[in-house]
Amino acid sequence: MTAALGPGTGTETWGLLAVVLVTGAALAVGAFGMRFARTTSSFLVASRKVPPALNAAAISGEYLSAASFLGIAALVMQFGFTMLWYPVGYTAGYLILLLLVAAPLRRCGAYTIADFAEGRLDSPGVRRVSMAVVVLIGTYYLLPQLSGAGITLAAVAGTPYWFGVVVVGAVIVVNVVIGGMRSVTFSQSFLFWIKLSAIGLPAMLLVAHLSGGALGRLWSTSAPTFSHPTVVHLSSPTKIEVATREPVGVRGKIDGHAVAGRMVLARGRYEVGAGSSLSFRPGEAVPSVVGQPPASGDGWSSPTGYPGEGSGHPLFFVYSVLLATFLGTMGLPHILARFYTNRDGRDARRTTLTVLALIGGFYLFPPVFGALGRLWDPSLYLTGKTGSVVLLLPRVLFGGIAGDLLGALVAAGAFAAFLSTSSGLLVSIAGALSHDLLARSVRDFRLAALLAGSVAVGLGLLVAPFNINVLVGWAFAIAASSFCPLLVLGIWWRRLTPPGAVAGLLTGGGLASAAVLATMLGVRPGGWPGALLAQPAAWSVPLAFTTMMLVSLLTQGSVPEGVVAKMLVMHAPERLRIAGQSPEHRPPAGDS
Repeated sequence: MTAALGPGTGTETWGLLAVVLVTGAALAVGAFGMRFARTTSSFLVASRKVPPALNAAAISGEYLSAASFLGIAALVMQFGFTMLWYPVGYTAGYLILLLLVAAPLRRCGAYTIADFAEGRLDSPGVRRVSMAVVVLIGTYYLLPQLSGAGITLAAVAGTPYWFGVVVVGAVIVVNVVIGGMRSVTFSQSFLFWIKLSAIGLPAMLLVAHLSGGALGRLWSTSAPTFSHPTVVHLSSPTKIEVATREPVGVRGKIDGHAVAGRMVLARGRYEVGAGSSLSFRPGEAVPSVVGQPPASGDGWSSPTGYPGEGSGHPLFFVYSVLLATFLGTMGLPHILARFYTNRDGRDARRTTLTVLALIGGFYLFPPVFGALGRLWDPSLYLTGKTGSVVLLLPRVLFGGIAGDLLGALVAAGAFAAFLSTSSGLLVSIAGALSHDLLARSVRDFRLAALLAGSVAVGLGLLVAPFNINVLVGWAFAIAASSFCPLLVLGIWWRRLTPPGAVAGLLTGGGLASAAVLATMLGVRPGGWPGALLAQPAAWSVPLAFTTMMLVSLLTQGSVPEGVVAKMLVMHAPERLRIAGQSPEHRPPAGDS
């Protein structure tokens, strides 16, 4: 069997068919929800009538993004088991959300996070700052979804990167514009089950092919080897490093010299010319690509082996990732918006428990692709396509029509991930813009969705070089540094003041955003400065909490009136609510 990197005719046909079917189905299900979307309340919070089971599936569909479907497997394959901390943090974040936020946030009766901020602190200024942070986080989180769509269509159908970005952007704008939150709820719930099936079935089939010998190789500290005859086509100049003398078949140029046949590469570095092909026999080691972390040694199989983005501080990387993912979940606007759709606080808690079970089951599968990709398709290290391991591995292993069908199924699941998460993000951004800047009508919501979607597509064309899971991890860091302190202190600490809230939002969210932007622009100093910039949550989250609390203590004269009654509304169970006291905000203007 020979590895084929790049879509073949059969794969293009099946992959495109799968993408078209899942996209059409998502639009059809969304159109069904349009029948119930007539008011601003239905557009923003689905009229607060979504039952826990449906809402849990919709939240899971929204939460399991491109980073979950493609990114985790890619990170595990490239960097090793250290990257398993990402799914651990993504899942555990819902436990923190359940314990601290879910029910009180629903009881406060808000439509958006900015609603909560103003209602809790009686401050239009805090509302405006919160709205800006919602747009920042939502837009930043939307970019890796669009990027993943471009990567997926390129891998399964050979289309240019921009095509997938534009297609997903257009579909989510249409889906959100026609039905808002009501429409998106049905669509996301449907797409979750597509995603779970698309990644679960192939993963179980891959595991069924494991043998004792292959399992032993998985834990080996030596370089990965090819398990079958493989030809690797390199479309661009690539510098490789050979650890020991290795034979390799070459058709192209090595260090500027034309070669056609097998040769032995001595230990050292070589430059392979663009358009060259390298052929390997079973058992031959995979050369390392200069500038990429090697997929060998104790570091790959260690839970703390990855040194971080050029930082050389692996424990700091782990702690910062865990803090960002644990606390960032409660700061994601598109996730929090879904809890406003529950009937009451009890339903919000039931929803969160169900979500924990659903996403916990899902996260069993992506690491399987990453680990087995190292065994069965190590050519992806040479081509730099580890980001496509979930899409490519089934057809490399099974081949023929079976491989094409499984590859198409995975492509459908990947597209479902982009569509569901992107739709939820666009709803949260459009809701913030229309509810907090415009006249709060259905027309304004649709206008905001069209504008935000167009801007996101334009930015999505620029983020192709970045790993989608790293992009999402940074979004979590910004969310953990901004909305997490606001929600935790706003719900549990009655001494929070508007100046304290604004100071904390600007300090934590602003500094985390600046650190992320510096890293994206290539500002990567060595040592601790590089570590602090690449993973800011470890310092930006404590700084945000500290700033919010200190400024609040210094401005106690601005504690809003009626704070005790507001805390009672959030914390008292519905059955104990004082007669005549309602947690619901007045419906927005334009509701009818």
